[in-house]
Amino acid sequence: MSDVPLTDPDPPDARGHWFEDLAAHMGPSYLRYSFTKGTAQEVAFLAEVAGVRPGDRLLDVGCGPGRHTLALAGLGVLADGVDISQTFIDLGNAAARELAVPATFRRVDARSLEVDGEYDVVLSLCQGGFGLLGRDADGAADGDVLARMGRALKPGGRLVLSAFSAYFQLRHLESSDTFDAETGVNHEATEVKDASGRSRAADLWTTCFTPRELRLLAERAGLTVDAVWSVTPGSYARNRPIVDLPEFLLLAHRAAD
Repeated sequence: MSDVPLTDPDPPDARGHWFEDLAAHMGPSYLRYSFTKGTAQEVAFLAEVAGVRPGDRLLDVGCGPGRHTLALAGLGVLADGVDISQTFIDLGNAAARELAVPATFRRVDARSLEVDGEYDVVLSLCQGGFGLLGRDADGAADGDVLARMGRALKPGGRLVLSAFSAYFQLRHLESSDTFDAETGVNHEATEVKDASGRSRAADLWTTCFTPRELRLLAERAGLTVDAVWSVTPGSYARNRPIVDLPEFLLLAHRAAD
């Protein structure tokens, strides 16, 4: 959709990121995971709380195969999805052509996002879309990514971002997980399957957050925080922050000029 130069076509720091190999193995099987099944409820909730309207320009950062991007484009939103995985970008573009919706997908490393004041809404949702830097960077990098997303907004534009809850992760730490208290990064040793059902071992690194950290990062990025809620994928709601739901949902906006 956009002619905005979101990033260099192949930024050096986008090559070799651990998630790219993982996504290449999973391909379309990513959409078999249970956390991807609540797209309709999530999109309806987001459209309401962020005031998303047909004709709005929307940027989905860390879009994966594009399930939120495509659903919002189906509502008449002009949507751009960006992700570090070329495999997911190809899947998103193929689905957009098949569905004939106004969505375009491009490979972009969020650390290289260079857009200023172009979008009404910026999203970053689901299962580590924000915080996926994990082992590759310190907390300052998360703040930089959030600031880049904030700058992509038009004055008055809305940001909606989900992040793993550090409280939940520690309270429900599984035997396959290791949580680093110094960095807030959770390491999960797991297996993932490709489209044919073939499994392979995988290591996942995801930064987890508290509501206070998300508020401070957003405010440092020049955003005004409207709410932080506790949510579960497929069951987004205005829940005050608690320790027993797996994600936090941050709603913020860029101040009007």
